[in-house]
Amino acid sequence: MCTVQCGSVRIPVVARVQGAGDLLSNLLQSPSSAKLLNQPIPILDAESEYMCSLALECLAHLFSWIPLSASITPSLLTTIFHFARFGCDIRARKMASVNGSSQNCVLGQERGRLGVLAMSCINELMSKNCVPMEFEEYLLRMFQQTFYLLQKITKDNNAHTVKSRLEELDESYVEKFTDFLRLFVSVHLRRIESYSQFPVVEFLTLLFKYTFHQPTHEGYFSCLDIWTLFLDYLTSKIKSRLGDKEAVLNRYEDALVLLLTEVLNRIQFRYNQAQLEELDDETLDDDQQTEWQRYLRQSLEVVAKVMELLPTHAFSTLVTHHREGNEEPDSLPAHVARVFPVLQDNLEVYLGLQQFIVTSGSGHRLNITAENDCRRLHCSLRDLSSLLQAVGRLAEYFIGDVFAARFSDALTVVERLVKVTLYGSQIKLYNIETAVPSVLKPDLIDVHAQSLAALQAYSHWLAQYCSEAHRQNTQQFVTLVSTTMDAVTPLISTKVQDKLLLSACHLLVSLATTVRPVFLISIPAVQKVFNRITDASAQRLVDKAQVLVCRALSNILLLPWPNLPENEQQWPVRSINHASLISALSRDYRDLKPNAAAPQRKMPLDDTKVIIHQTLSVLEDIVDSISGESTKSRQICYQSLQESVQVSLALFPAFIHQSDVTDEMLSFFLTLFRGLRVQMGVPFTEQIIQTFLNMFTREQLAESILHEGSTGCRVVEKFLKILQVVVQEPGQVFKPFLPSIISLCMEQVYPIIAERPSPDVKAELFELLFRTLHHNWRYFFKSTVLASVQRGIAEEQMENEPQFSAIMQAFGQSFLQPDIHLFKQNLFYLETLNTKQKLYHKKIFRTTMLFQFVNVLLQVLVHKSHDLLQEEIGIAIYNMASVDFDGFFAAFLPEFLTSCDGVDANQKNVLGRNFKMDRDLPSFTQNVHRLVNDLRYYRLCNDSLPPGTVKL
Repeated sequence: MCTVQCGSVRIPVVARVQGAGDLLSNLLQSPSSAKLLNQPIPILDAESEYMCSLALECLAHLFSWIPLSASITPSLLTTIFHFARFGCDIRARKMASVNGSSQNCVLGQERGRLGVLAMSCINELMSKNCVPMEFEEYLLRMFQQTFYLLQKITKDNNAHTVKSRLEELDESYVEKFTDFLRLFVSVHLRRIESYSQFPVVEFLTLLFKYTFHQPTHEGYFSCLDIWTLFLDYLTSKIKSRLGDKEAVLNRYEDALVLLLTEVLNRIQFRYNQAQLEELDDETLDDDQQTEWQRYLRQSLEVVAKVMELLPTHAFSTLVTHHREGNEEPDSLPAHVARVFPVLQDNLEVYLGLQQFIVTSGSGHRLNITAENDCRRLHCSLRDLSSLLQAVGRLAEYFIGDVFAARFSDALTVVERLVKVTLYGSQIKLYNIETAVPSVLKPDLIDVHAQSLAALQAYSHWLAQYCSEAHRQNTQQFVTLVSTTMDAVTPLISTKVQDKLLLSACHLLVSLATTVRPVFLISIPAVQKVFNRITDASAQRLVDKAQVLVCRALSNILLLPWPNLPENEQQWPVRSINHASLISALSRDYRDLKPNAAAPQRKMPLDDTKVIIHQTLSVLEDIVDSISGESTKSRQICYQSLQESVQVSLALFPAFIHQSDVTDEMLSFFLTLFRGLRVQMGVPFTEQIIQTFLNMFTREQLAESILHEGSTGCRVVEKFLKILQVVVQEPGQVFKPFLPSIISLCMEQVYPIIAERPSPDVKAELFELLFRTLHHNWRYFFKSTVLASVQRGIAEEQMENEPQFSAIMQAFGQSFLQPDIHLFKQNLFYLETLNTKQKLYHKKIFRTTMLFQFVNVLLQVLVHKSHDLLQEEIGIAIYNMASVDFDGFFAAFLPEFLTSCDGVDANQKNVLGRNFKMDRDLPSFTQNVHRLVNDLRYYRLCNDSLPPGTVKL
């Protein structure tokens, strides 16, 4: 029987649950619990309500940890659900407020609180995924009672709309009820769906009403999450039962179409202007998105998931998509027109703006000035922007296996997007004067940017089309890409707003990286971009745009063309062009290198830093973008970069005391080591490593870590990351550096950071130590043939023992510090070394360190300093103790208890006797946690005794 222990008193849980349930039932004064839901809510006096709240709080606590069992009776569930009705009883709340006295108002609030507490009890039960077979009937009863509550909350009558009813409910109650619905869908829907007694479709209808009448944005977001969970469940169910796909979809089709339509309506100003205008589109949250962006993103995720289930509703081919006799030249495919019924209207408004553009003294002006017309245009442009995002979100449903079947649909959509982007670029709507510049100009820019982003979303479709076009040599594909570049090129300018400029740059990167058409470099518009970027007199773009454009141009020359053999890749010509590109981009940077013939130009330090920053940010991005590509691409890249890399190494010592410059240089070298290590060759790589080791003296490290703040710490962290790459390199090439690297870590870096509370540098240092051990185990343990044949008889030969001991001591010390992230990381490293290399079994660890580590980990458990890692610590203690169980039980445990303060000798004996000598993982860790809890309990009791108390 499940029990609660309090000191030496043990009380059955069943008795507690039944006691609380009986109290609640008695206070309701109802003779038949089965009829409770149909009874009017009783009036309770203040004392009774207080007793009920205590009973419900007690039940919620018990339900949070006891398993589902016979102690939770149908009568108790019905009683709790009756109290849950208190939360949605608007009439009682109104009567309390109408009667006027403050006492009545307090009573009304207390009744609402009882509803919240009851829902807490229900949610604790709902959150349990492990449901015994005999309890499933109880669950069904719970859901039927929930169905009743949901009906009550969403009931629409003359006195109350659903929204007004929800507005009048306690906000906490609505949150708890939404949590319940989420738990029902995520945990239990799969159990209940098969029961004919539970009307799932009707439940979805009520959930629909509940969702779209939420009084707050957060409530609506939470309900969208529930629909997302339901759609995920439906998708996985269909994938696991493909034979029943049609039957499952037919059951839910009407509900899904209704959901799709309503979610789309909710993102449009045409249908939902008042609510959408309340959304904040300026303040960024923790995910770096505004409230409006979050609203739109969550809505479009629901739309996309419905599309995945019902593609025929999105991509119907009933109507031909080619222009015929009476079809409007700008009309969209029927499937798009049905799913986005106002997309066509908004597009026509946008494409028709050209006729309202007039020439004024200062340029071009949009001749729409009436307030009402401006407001309608604003709403139309906002809706067009949202629907363009929706079109982009659906791009994934045109590629892969369905590419051929949906080709004409996708082609029409892409052609339309290309036309819209070209239209915006040609008439330069982003630069046009408007009557309400603070509103309409951002709208026009956003539509243009979203059309580019939507087109970028179809880059994978274009890539698949590129493969088909290569076989068929179709002019249609060439026209699509060329026209896209005609739309992009005018936007790559310092005169274009950043939002629009960056959208154009991202589209260019996708064309160069994902699509990779052979003819891209020969398009005049692309040549124009090349000329602009390499022109020394041209004004530089903003940093992010410059980096993106340079990445695109580099990738055009470096990435292999799809579907072409190696001998047709034109590598020699592309190599020459790439070298010219890098030479132009790094011209000013290479001039910084001093030499005897041409002494270094004297220029202000700030100007030098700007050149270094601008050049290295571009070069680092170029290297990073091809680090995973073919050997030939990386070879050409390094050939082009070689001089700039040598300049960087020559400049490094001169800027060692400028942490901001050193930071950028080390970022560049780290990217080089990760991506082009082989291409750089061994001699030059050795030269780089030796230069860094020479420059980072203990004094320089101390200056960086202690005096230069976060930038200085980042410099050291990047240096350590470079060394991580070095120590992981297979083979013997860089093994000679191991003594210097370990010495740097343990004698120079570790003493500086060991006692600092700040986590800076520590994580990178311990990762370097771990990788040094993991990838260079034979540096410490020479494995002999005899040892490998006679495993366990012959010990491996130990080398470099002082360095190994120092590393292990550093790991041990890290477990005494408060940083839980470092603790978790280092515990994982030790466990990994034991799994891969049998660390705990090595003689040096077993004889001199094993029980020191066990002692430290036990002390951590006792002091509760890292309680979130209880399970991981328990497993680690087991893995260490299992190396020598006899020694653990016979020697370590008695010694550990003897050293424990705060407990007397008798209590220590009891603790020792109660620790069973189990040797399996679950039992052993349970014994460890019992020992820790009992030790803390004894200390707590002893500390609470008054001074002078005699203990018997």
